[in-house]
Formats: sequence, structure tokens, C-alpha cells
Amino acid sequence: QVQLVESGGGLVQAGDSLRLSCAASGRTFSSYGSGWFRQAPGAEREFVAGISWYGVTTYYADSVKGRFTISRDNAKNTVYLQMNSLKPEDTAVYYCAARTRGQVMPTRALYDYDYWGQGTQVTVSS
Repeated sequence: QVQLVESGGGLVQAGDSLRLSCAASGRTFSSYGSGWFRQAPGAEREFVAGISWYGVTTYYADSVKGRFTISRDNAKNTVYLQMNSLKPEDTAVYYCAARTRGQVMPTRALYDYDYWGQGTQVTVSS
């Protein structure tokens, strides 16, 4: 089992930046791909960004490409999401997710991820 805890959310103004962190505990010695998803009120959970275990491969949703950067520090068992030039439409609960051990690549599909954090709220005011 892998436990994930997100942090770093908050209330910011349009154009500001935030960095989300996702700390993993449990069976973290296994290699796995990770992702960030978000869910706005009344909307479905959607893919934001994904990163492979070695950090070589990254994927982004078109809506955040060029503004958000996903990274990871495996020595700290932590995945990050740097969010710049935030927009009101980025307002959502952001979730960190991890694939099962051995699945080192990220994907854009929710059902490919086996472990989820509790989410952290990001609110961007105009």
C-alpha cells in the first residue's frame, strides 16, 4: 500500500503561483508513475499532469501546458506540481495519484491509478 498526502493549496489571485506537494509513505520502495488530477465543483475529475518514475517522461493537459510543471524527488518520496500564471478556471480540488508498483509510466486515465490522496483545494480569484 502507498499513502499519499497533498499540501500546498490555497487561495490566490489570478496570475499568482502555487506549488503543490504530494508526499508518499508506505511501500515507496517500488517504482511507479504518478499524476495530478483536479475536480471542479459539478465537474468530473480530470487529468492535469503525469510523470514517470525516473522523471524523464511528463504529460500535461492542454489547458495547463506551459504554465504547470510536474517534477519528483524520489529520495524524498515526493511529487510536485508547480503552477504558474494561475487562472480562475484552475480552481478545483487537486488530487495526487500513483500507479501500482512496477507501472513506471504515467497515463492520462483515472482508472490506471491505484492510490489517491485526499486532495487539496486551490482557489484562484479574478
